[in-house]
This record gives sequence, C-alpha cells and structure tokens, in this order.
Amino acid sequence: MKLVLPTPAGYVVAVSGGVDSIVLLDLLNERTQAEAGWKLVVAHLDHGIRQDSKADRELVEAIARDYGLPFVYDSIGLGAGTSEATARKARYKFLHTVAKASGARGIIMAHHQDDVLETAIINILRGSGRKGLTSLSSRPDVVRPLLHVRKSELLDYAKAHNLKWREDSTNQDETYLRNYVRHKLLPRFDSKARAKLLDSINNLRTTNNELDTLLVNQLHFQSVKGSLDRAWFNHLPHDVAREVMAAWLRAHKLAGFDSKTLERLVVAAKVSSVGKSYPIQAGAAMKVSNKYLALQGAER
Repeated sequence: MKLVLPTPAGYVVAVSGGVDSIVLLDLLNERTQAEAGWKLVVAHLDHGIRQDSKADRELVEAIARDYGLPFVYDSIGLGAGTSEATARKARYKFLHTVAKASGARGIIMAHHQDDVLETAIINILRGSGRKGLTSLSSRPDVVRPLLHVRKSELLDYAKAHNLKWREDSTNQDETYLRNYVRHKLLPRFDSKARAKLLDSINNLRTTNNELDTLLVNQLHFQSVKGSLDRAWFNHLPHDVAREVMAAWLRAHKLAGFDSKTLERLVVAAKVSSVGKSYPIQAGAAMKVSNKYLALQGAER
C-alpha cells in the first residue's frame, strides 16, 4: 500500500489503537526499515470517554515496543458524551505538544478516503463554506498519507498482515453526526457517486488555492499593514466581504472561527459605530475605527 509522504524526518505518529492508525503505524515502520532519515514517536491520547479506553493505550504501547519506537501518552478525563469537537481539539493540542517537545517536523495521521468524503458531507450539512468541504488534506505540519486509500483497503491489509486493533464502541453511536454519516449516508454512495464527489472536492481544492492567493494579494495592498480599509471593505458585496474577512483572520492566525462569528464581524464592520470592539476568540478582537478595521491581541 503506497504512502504519500514528505522527505524523511522526525514525526509524531498519532495512534488511537483503531484499525486505521494501526495499519498506518505498520506501514510507517516498514518505511523506516527501508529508508534512512525517519525518526518516529508514537503518541496516544486517552480521552477518558470510555471506561475500557485503558486497553487501547496498552495495545498501542505494546506495538510501539515491538517496533522499537518511543511511545508517549497522556490521559485526560473528558467523560462520556463529550462532543467530537472537544475531543478533537484536545487531541490536536496533545499531538502538537508532543511534536514540539520531541523536535519533530510535524504529526502523521491516519485519515483516509472515507474520512475525506465524510468530512465533506458533514460540512455540507453544517452549512460550511468553500473551505470546509476541502478541510481534510495534508500540510507541512499535519501529514495525512492515506487520503487516497479506502477504509475497506485498510481492513483488508490489517487482516492479511494479522494486525491487532481495538474497536471503539462510540463509533457505533449515531447520535454523533460523523457516525450517522458513516453508517447511514456514505454506504448509499456507489463507486461512481464516490468518484464524482471526490472529483468535486479535488476541483474545489484547486479553486480554493487560487482564490486564497488572490485574497492574500488584496490584503497586501491595504494602505495600513495588518488593517482593512473600512470604506473599501464596506463597498464589497456581502459574500465577497465574508471571504475577505475570513482571509484576513487566517492571515493573523485566527482560523478557529465559525460561520456565525464571521457573519457577526462582517456586519459589525459595515454598521458599527466608531470605537467599538468585537470579540473573535479568546484574547483577540476586531476594533472598528472611522477609517480602518484593526485586530487586537492577534499575531501581527
């Protein structure tokens, strides 16, 4: 099975104990044996959502030991019923902390083709914008080398190589939107429908990259660095203003906004009285002056 990987370097491998990450770890272990320059650290977070989650950690630790790879884990007590978003935020925080501590270039995760489709469908249902449909991809600090591989292929590989993994019981709970999409919606897609959706996602990713380049170029033409000319902004069509606002926030490392926050900021920029500030996220706000929109508490 082919992995789409960058040049060899140090990476933290996120391993939950499920079949996807166990297959990923096995493939990466083979790569490290065949190609010099790889330095892997196996990382596992026990979210504390299931009572039997300790067994996941024990399995991953044993496999890492068999491969001769360093193992790092942490346990947090999120509790039953924790939202997907909360668990995901905690997981990425842990993984990036481990990467920084170990001097790694980034983290490697086991997301696959089915995850790409599920994420796109979920974000369509949530009303996400153009970025949400293409959000699951590789980047320098988060490598996803299995995005071209179907879940069924991972299962076939695991069985053929007699790998051991753990099934997360919460994956059957259809009160979680992802599980509902996974068990009820995605199985209705035949191969032709899957291919069409994947083509649409890939085409949109190309369009997004082009649009993002144009938006960033526009930000560079602002008369005051780091600010937006309010008169210019207010003359933009509303949908365009949303895209400019989103690009402006991302350029200042404020990517964790939702569509409601984006809409609130765009409206405030257009109608707010001078001197008011509008919160974006913890420690950051947009201040409205007569001529400019400025960010407070953001990376400049």
